[in-house]
Amino acid sequence: MRTLPSPARTRESEPPGRLRRDLYAAGAAAVLVTVAVVAGRHIEDTSRTLFVDWPPLLASWGPHVGPGTPAAVLVAVAVVVYGPVLAARLPWRALLPVAWGTSTTWILSLALIDGWDRGIARRLTTRYEYLQVIDRFHDIPAALRDFTQHILLDSPDNWPAHIAGHPPAATLTFVLLDRIGLRGGGWAGVWCITVGATACVAVLVTIRALADEAVARRAAPFLVLAPAAVWMGTSADAYFAAVAAWAVALLALAVTRGSLGWAGASGLLLGLTCYLSYGLTLVALIAAAVLVLGRHKVRARPALLLPLLAGLSVVPAVFTVAGFDWWEAYHLLVTRYHQGAGGIRPYGYWVWANLACTVLVTGLATAAGLRRAGAVLVRRRTAPRAGLRLAFLAFAALLALLVADLSGMSKAETERIWLPFALWLLPACAFLTRPRSWLTAQAVLALLLNHLLLTGW
Repeated sequence: MRTLPSPARTRESEPPGRLRRDLYAAGAAAVLVTVAVVAGRHIEDTSRTLFVDWPPLLASWGPHVGPGTPAAVLVAVAVVVYGPVLAARLPWRALLPVAWGTSTTWILSLALIDGWDRGIARRLTTRYEYLQVIDRFHDIPAALRDFTQHILLDSPDNWPAHIAGHPPAATLTFVLLDRIGLRGGGWAGVWCITVGATACVAVLVTIRALADEAVARRAAPFLVLAPAAVWMGTSADAYFAAVAAWAVALLALAVTRGSLGWAGASGLLLGLTCYLSYGLTLVALIAAAVLVLGRHKVRARPALLLPLLAGLSVVPAVFTVAGFDWWEAYHLLVTRYHQGAGGIRPYGYWVWANLACTVLVTGLATAAGLRRAGAVLVRRRTAPRAGLRLAFLAFAALLALLVADLSGMSKAETERIWLPFALWLLPACAFLTRPRSWLTAQAVLALLLNHLLLTGW
């Protein structure tokens, strides 16, 4: 099987114009961010309709250092210097836990730049967040039956923004953590960081199954050192991203190994994903890409679709029987969205400024990597099979992100909300040569963002 060339071989044989085009793509992404900042600042100063302090991010200017600063810098240097070599040489079974552990440390250290209290313990306890309503779920069946009655702003005891904006499986996660004794914002934050960090492992498993191991190894340092870590600590969307990523990973294992068990488990997680966030129904586009890439195995064993669909029906069936109507809740959410800031924020700005947020989440390296992925798709007849499959998967994620953008239901805060899609863009960095240079750019961006801005949601 042809695969991507090694960095060393590529540096010797690569046309000089290719790196120049990478820099052009990164430069264009940087210009997009700059324009979004300048235009957003003007709109907010004149009309105050963006409802963010540092557009296009939901953040405020606040240079600072904290207890996580030394650790964050140390992790960044270690991954830049040793990451590509270790990713290439470690046994696969060792690489996955190392990637998870390093990703966890990176997310945690960035969060601790803001200190334990502000960076982790209080994140999920603000007036918008899930822990505000734990006491209202003392009778879970009754809360589910009554859930839709509190979504609209003018309804009695309306839910806080994040509870109203998500199906109840999101809130139930934190209710159940509380029930087993893991109470408070500290445990909730640690849960989101620890589980969220496994998303990079899920993406690696998927790439290895669908493309090949060499490609996955080259993507590993970029998944670990993602600027997205700034928003994965501490955000429930990091947890959502991990569930969605494992749903896709298990589907990839199912179609490549012909496993009925993995297919059923994937369906179960896909169903749960849709009850964690309404917008994550778009993960279906990434899952569809997996089925397209594994279509020959699916045709050889069409029975794989049966446990997949059976697993997919479990979570919706449980919540429906419990009295929660997903479709009714979604339609009420659309109304609630337009009752609040979402109905005021200008679509004409956010429809492109959201993409600037994505640049900040995924980094300039990803912009260059996606340019290379696009070139692979254009010359697909001569491109390496593994590279073509990786490019197809990355662009399926990009399509899901663009659909979310055009829907108008994601105006602002996409640096957090789109984490489940953005993580699938990062593997495009496997196409890049000079990985240490690009990893340095990724690390510097994340460190600057977390030290110069106070992020919040």
